[in-house]
Parts: sequence; C-alpha cells; structure tokens
Amino acid sequence: MTINDYKFAGQKAIVRVDFNVPLDSEGKITDDTRIRGALPTLKKILADGGSLIIMSHMGKPKGKVKAELSLGQIKDAVAAALGTGVKFAPDCAKASDAAAALKPGEVLLLENLRFYPEEEGKPVGIDKEDPAYEDAKKAMKAAQKEFAKTLASYADCYVNDAFGTAHRKHASTAVIADYFDKDHKMLGYLMEKEVQAVDNILSNIHRPFTAIMGGSKVSTKIGIIENLMDKVDNLILCGGMTYTFAKAQGGKIGNSICEDDKLQLALDIIEQAKAKGVNLVLGSDCVAADAFSNDAHTQVVPANEIPDGWEGMDAGPETRKAFAQAIEGAKTILWNGPAGVFEFDNFTGGSRAIAEAIAKATANGAYSLIGGGDSVACINKFGMADKVSYISTGGGALLEAIEGKVLPGVAAIND
Repeated sequence: MTINDYKFAGQKAIVRVDFNVPLDSEGKITDDTRIRGALPTLKKILADGGSLIIMSHMGKPKGKVKAELSLGQIKDAVAAALGTGVKFAPDCAKASDAAAALKPGEVLLLENLRFYPEEEGKPVGIDKEDPAYEDAKKAMKAAQKEFAKTLASYADCYVNDAFGTAHRKHASTAVIADYFDKDHKMLGYLMEKEVQAVDNILSNIHRPFTAIMGGSKVSTKIGIIENLMDKVDNLILCGGMTYTFAKAQGGKIGNSICEDDKLQLALDIIEQAKAKGVNLVLGSDCVAADAFSNDAHTQVVPANEIPDGWEGMDAGPETRKAFAQAIEGAKTILWNGPAGVFEFDNFTGGSRAIAEAIAKATANGAYSLIGGGDSVACINKFGMADKVSYISTGGGALLEAIEGKVLPGVAAIND
C-alpha cells in the first residue's frame, strides 16, 4: 500500500514524523526543515478528507517528562505550517478520547513519545551487568508492545514518514505496524523519497560512482566503507581520518587526530581497494594549524609530514584538485562527512571544493546524495542545497542503510 493508493476520506491516520527540531532558549524553533519535510504527507491526508494524529519524539528525555522537550512548544508552528488548527494531547498514552473526537480535516498532536521509556523499549535504571537485567528487558519489551497497541488504537491506518528514526525499532517506528494489516500501513512521501535515494546509490548505479567519506574516525565509517568497496569506482576518504591513514603508512602527523588502534585497519582498507580495483583517494597535503582555532597560524604541508605541535585541519590545494577530479566525472555521487573543520570559516576550503565539484557533476547529469548532519550543514553553509540531487533527512538511518542493514521502520511496513 502506498500513500497515493490509500483512501483517507473519513479515516483517522496516525503519522510518525520527525519533529525533533532545534529550539532556542525561549522554546522557539530555529530550523523548521523537518516540519516542512513532512508537510506533503500531512496535507495529502487532510486534503483527502482524513483526520490526522501526529506523533514524534524530541530530544533524549530518557523516559522522563521534561518541560523543555514538550512538543506543546511547537504546536502553533505546526498549525501555521499546515494552515489549520492543531489540538494537543498532553499525554500520548491517554489520548483515546481526543483521537475519537477528531472530525475529518482536524489535527491532533501527541506529546513527546520519549517521555515514556516504552517508546525506546530499554530498561531504565538497571545496569546491563545486573543479573536482573534480562528479566527487566523482557518486561520492557512486553510493555513496549502494549504502548504501541495503545497508539495504534487511536487510528484506522498508520503512516511512517520519519526516516531519521527508521533505524530504531521503537514502539512508534516499527512495533506499532504489527497492529495494522498490510492494507492499512504505508510509508509517507518523505520516507519513499529517502528509500528511493538509497536505492539509487546502492542498486540503481550509473557509473562512474564516487563516494566521499569524511569525518574524524575510520572506526565509525568502516561498515559503510566495506559495503561500498564492491560498488564504487572512486572512494575519497577525507577529514580527520586522513591522519590515521598517513600515520599507518609511516607518516608524521604532529598533533593531528588519529586512531592509533586502527592503523592496521587503515592499511587493510588500502589493500582492499587495490584488490577490488577501487581508486582510493587520500589527502596528499593539508592545511595545518598551530592550534585548534579559527584564528590559528596555518601552513600547507604534506599530509604525512606535519611538524610537531601542528595539526591537520583541512584538505590542502593539491588534495582538493584530486577530489574534484574524482567527483566531476562521476554519474553517481554519495557524500557523507566534511573534509576539514568546516565549523571554522578558515578551514572550509576542502569541503567547499567537494561541494562545488558535486554541484558541477550534478549539473552535468550526475545523481548526488548528501547525507549525514555535517555534510548537510556544509552544503547549506555554502548555499548549494539546490545544486545537488537529494539531501537526506536521516543521519544514522542513512548510514545504516548504506551499510546494507535492514531498517526496522521500513521493514515493518514492507512486512
């Protein structure tokens, strides 16, 4: 069942969205991207004559009620975005009367799902080493099912449009789907777009395929790197992990970030790329600084000859050229992770070079997917969001999908 096929007229739809939006000290939304992303799905249901029950989490309250994480703060913003009034249920587990009273075209926003530990389904207040932990875990899983059953009882159909939490087997993202038959559960428009974007990268590949993996640690990206090795033509590894690779090959990296326990892993990746015929692009030079500061003194040095007391902070000019060469001729592009400390304006050069090369390739017909919080922040900072094919809303979910893992939130609908 797809959202386009379902007849919402006269039906109550409970929709899992990701309204985990950033708030300022006064509880005002500073970035409404996630709310705007869910609007096509929500408006479709209302336009068809259905009524809406919206559920989401905010922050990490860890099963406790915290006023600063209440979704009540965003009710008016949601109403303004939808162009209609929004009612609020201050207790998401006791909203049956409010849900039953909904008329076609009306909207009910539930309180933060994570005020209940049953949402995440993890035992609270007990250590994993405690002998009683396994019993507590079983009890919590049973409670999670009851919580999901309660949420499901509010509606006639279930729509999951929260890709950002699709990798979590939470009550509202996966377990709830067990209480709807296959003709009454579906993905929303945003989820469909995200799943299609992943499919374009992993299955519908147009070559050459260039993947850019940045960030500080090799260890956090190893699953993705290994899964991509059998798919990509060019693999760019940049950011802080550059210096783990440089040290692994006998280089001097000064004070640069490095995972000393992953040096052999770095060498293994180099050998794996050679064996599979993948063009592995690593930094040859870098912009080094004498302090971790935007105002630090800088110099361009080889990435494997960084002086003592200095640290690599950004890709150097020769590296940027190599990155651009591997990107501009590609027909499929994936970017996850910056090439330097892009938060500092003086160290954005490498990330900007990547973004500009991706924009150029996209203009020439390539499919480009940008995913992960820092990469998205980069593309937005440079004002190039409209020059790439797709920007993913899911950080962890996208990474797990690219690793080849099954996302519980998607599997629950497909099952």
